[in-house]
Amino acid sequence: MSGGALRATGLAAAVIAGILASAFALGRSLVPERHPVDGSVATSTGAPHYADQPPSSDVPATPDTGRPGGGEAPSGPDESGPYGARTATGSARVALTFDDGPDPRWTPQVLALLDQYGVKATFCVVGENAESQPDLIRSIVAEGHTICNHSWRHDVDLGKRSPATIRADLLRTNDAILAAAPDARIAYYRQPGGAWTRPVASICAELGLVPLHWSVDPSDWKTPGPAVIEATVRAQTGPGAIVLMHDAGGDRSGTVTALQRLLPDLLARFQLEPMPTGAP
Repeated sequence: MSGGALRATGLAAAVIAGILASAFALGRSLVPERHPVDGSVATSTGAPHYADQPPSSDVPATPDTGRPGGGEAPSGPDESGPYGARTATGSARVALTFDDGPDPRWTPQVLALLDQYGVKATFCVVGENAESQPDLIRSIVAEGHTICNHSWRHDVDLGKRSPATIRADLLRTNDAILAAAPDARIAYYRQPGGAWTRPVASICAELGLVPLHWSVDPSDWKTPGPAVIEATVRAQTGPGAIVLMHDAGGDRSGTVTALQRLLPDLLARFQLEPMPTGAP
């Protein structure tokens, strides 16, 4: 092959290589970056990590109307939250609520702190955890705290499923709670992620459960550290507030530390009470 032919072949190869490299770079730029998940956080062995649960993609989406869960929420004089869910205690008293438990590591620490300061709270429990930790359900009830249904497996998309599926999920969770503590009064339901929908609200009404939302959320499930949790709750809590925190679903050391600091301050400013289990 002549020198001219060799030079022409080499030039063609270089051009093709450049085109392929450009195509590869363009393809990479169109793929969303995957953020690494920190697996170094210590939590209870085998405990579900609900905070990391993404919405499932196999459930039809509900039209977004600017309210949690989509659709048009009903209105009423006492329905200040999404789909009539309660966002206030109805008095000047403040309610502390703890979601996703019971957890064998964190729930006993929360219970111990509440007992130390003579405070009653509300525990929104997940059915599968109630089934696996019946002793903690009994402790919660025996110590005078309110129990709230928080679905069987913290399904953030439960509100998008069929009414029959929603009903079966809530009843299964109630059954697990009552199997551990037959005298428990289950008066409330809290939708995972606050993703309320009309079907969820309707099933709650059918089962005699009051939809329970919140007014203060320090996002402790993101583990921002005790100082951030404490500062948020201090700043945002006012008369009638319902404070959302977590005693399970991940590393809750920050929540426990913040709670230890918060209880004396909150008691100096408010009367703390569990959500009442009588007629709402």
